[in-house]
Amino acid sequence: MAIARAAARLFVAQGLRATRAEDIARAAGVAPRTFYRYFATKEEAVAPLYALGADRWAAAVREAPAALSPSEALEHAARHTLTPGAGVSASSWESARTLIRLAGSSPALRKVWAEVCQTTERRLVEVLAARLSGGDDNVAARLRAAPDLHFGAAVAGAAVRVAVEHWARAPEAARGPLEPALRNLERMRGFAWEAGPTG
Repeated sequence: MAIARAAARLFVAQGLRATRAEDIARAAGVAPRTFYRYFATKEEAVAPLYALGADRWAAAVREAPAALSPSEALEHAARHTLTPGAGVSASSWESARTLIRLAGSSPALRKVWAEVCQTTERRLVEVLAARLSGGDDNVAARLRAAPDLHFGAAVAGAAVRVAVEHWARAPEAARGPLEPALRNLERMRGFAWEAGPTG
């Protein structure tokens, strides 16, 4: 994580273009060879930071009260992870905002962001399957194969991603991504999460 944090600091302070992988390694206190052992490009170095926020959201969905429906659990998790100052410092929020904004202008960084979002979607399928099955592994395996569950996880992931991306690039969206994320997720309240596989 030290390399990721060093990369983020440099990207925020001096810009993506002006930052070399060697600069990141030096700032992290590691040899360039160590940097390249973990990351193929300088842009990949911030993937753990992108993933940190995504992991917090998936964990919050998993830990939401069992009585909540999947849609309610998603909204509950958004409230716990997308409120600036709730468990994450204001400076970390601003750093995340800058990194997500940079992904909009850098194809290489956008690829890293997209890969993290896709990984989050897969994790969300597993979390939602476990919630719906009450922990029964056989039911969870069946649910993971359900196209409706995959579709729902993809829509929920996109609902949050779009809100976060809008917040990152819109100066007037200073309060954070929570409100737009909740508006987007609210549209999923009637989704039939328990539909099984078709065919």
